[in-house]
Amino acid sequence: MSDPRIRREIALRAAQLMYSRQEKEYFTAKRKAGRMVAGSPRPSDLPSNREIRDEILILAEMIEGDGRKRGLRRMRLEALRVMRGLARFRPRLIGSVLTGHVRSGSDIDIHVFADSVPAVTGTLEEMGLEFRVERKRVLKHDEERVFTHVHVEKGPGGHEVELTVYGADKVSYPFRSSITGKTMERATVEELEKLLREEEPGCDLEGEMAEAEVAAGLEVWELFRSLLVPLEGVKQNPKFHPEGDALYHSLQVFERAREARPWDEEFLLAALLHDVGKAIDPADHVRAGVEALRGAVTARTLFLIEHHMEAHEYRARTLGARARRRLEASEDFEDLMLLSEMDEAGRVVGARVGSVEEVLEWLKGMGEDR
Repeated sequence: MSDPRIRREIALRAAQLMYSRQEKEYFTAKRKAGRMVAGSPRPSDLPSNREIRDEILILAEMIEGDGRKRGLRRMRLEALRVMRGLARFRPRLIGSVLTGHVRSGSDIDIHVFADSVPAVTGTLEEMGLEFRVERKRVLKHDEERVFTHVHVEKGPGGHEVELTVYGADKVSYPFRSSITGKTMERATVEELEKLLREEEPGCDLEGEMAEAEVAAGLEVWELFRSLLVPLEGVKQNPKFHPEGDALYHSLQVFERAREARPWDEEFLLAALLHDVGKAIDPADHVRAGVEALRGAVTARTLFLIEHHMEAHEYRARTLGARARRRLEASEDFEDLMLLSEMDEAGRVVGARVGSVEEVLEWLKGMGEDR
């Protein structure tokens, strides 16, 4: 017989682990939480996925407040936009964006049905979306299955969208939820439109979608500004950075990058934003910066930022052999090396740079010219 107090405490700890993104899977989160609470808990003391999900929702509402509800609606609008573009693959919205159990960092999960993955990815290219394809092998009940996921790195509103591609004959298959164990809730384009209208009766759905797209474009630049400005207060070791604070350094690196690659927006953003994590977590500024920018920049920009410190080690010949081979295998290896050179060049005392506002306006102009 389970102990209700222990079970609730494990559910809460597991929810905290998942909300903070320390764990991604319910299975591992509940077992780690169980060890934290009871050492070796009885199986009956381990909460269900649904109990953990409910605790995550409580945490999200406490921490994010009214912003969570606004964010949920934006994500549903973004899901609708993507689903309309993929209409011929009979998309179905699933998961937290449909049920309302979103939290900070949640993505948008959609099932699509097609016998050709290139047909799906070709449509995404036509929509102007960047993506990567992942094929995941799963062994369950002694049966191996391969799932194809298409990760849209940056959706129209800045959220990551995960498409799972099934054969066209699976469109009516009764998928089961890992949370409830029951038939999974799914919504077609029409059902999602109905949900959005019922959520806010009398709304102008088409106008709201257009406004959301414009707002999303504005929000990403405001995010960049909010991450850059605090760098002015980050003083650096004068032995390595005689030029001064981290903002002045970042603006210098951007100017060097603009001289070298004035047409390459992704590279320029990596140069400008590579050190934003220093104002968040000086002990691990790379990880902090990557997490702050995930979903707001492309996969290529994120890769350059994530590995710019390793690039310095590579050029200094202090990086391990395995890590060297991993970097060399990337199609963005040469760009990473160039960013490292720009990073070292942006350390000049008295160099002339633009302001944060001027630089961001210039970058926004690149997008408007396309």
